[in-house]
Amino acid sequence: MKFTFVTLFPNLIEPYFYDSILKRAIEANFISYEFYNPRDFTTNKHKKVDDQMVGGGAGMLLFCQPLFDCLDEIKKKNEDAYIIFPLAAAKPFKQNDAKRLAKKKNIVFVSGRYEGIDERVIEKYANEVFSIGEFILTGGELPSLVMADAIARNVENVLGNADSLDVESYENNLLEAPSFTKPENFQNLSVVKEFLKGNHNKIVDLKKNLSICKTKYFRPGLVTNKKFK
Repeated sequence: MKFTFVTLFPNLIEPYFYDSILKRAIEANFISYEFYNPRDFTTNKHKKVDDQMVGGGAGMLLFCQPLFDCLDEIKKKNEDAYIIFPLAAAKPFKQNDAKRLAKKKNIVFVSGRYEGIDERVIEKYANEVFSIGEFILTGGELPSLVMADAIARNVENVLGNADSLDVESYENNLLEAPSFTKPENFQNLSVVKEFLKGNHNKIVDLKKNLSICKTKYFRPGLVTNKKFK
């Protein structure tokens, strides 16, 4: 899996890959990443990539030419490049999307800035558009990084224990059950006693029930199966 980030500010993204799970995945060649800066493709002498909006409006937009040329270059090098635009006005990015996209060979994230991107760029090049929440950010770098992280951990061999993917939140439309570690009692707060008794079947059933309860409380909209209601 290769992640390609189209951004004016690669330094906002790259340090995240310097540590922990993603660093190990890169060292083991399970994933890789690269950057393209639209400013390197602009044809005007001042290296501008933004302009005023046609018809008026506050703020500036990234205009077509640098992004067209940049994305054409990426597609020329890799016809399988799958291009994603993080947009506030898009469908929510979900765990099932992360799992599905983990099967792609090359995902390209195009990060907008200022007031966004000329719509014609999105119309021509987007394979998909996603939002990570109902709020506005100063650019698309954080959403791109969030999605890349969620996708990367679903790429084969990236996680040391692949079984952990099966018990995470949003699997089977449920949130993950509460988890605990030692000591059994800390400042008068105790671990659920059943977890300490070693009966694996009872623990599995209890975790399932706790998962249902947690989902009903925090995210009732996820509980679509009648047997959970």
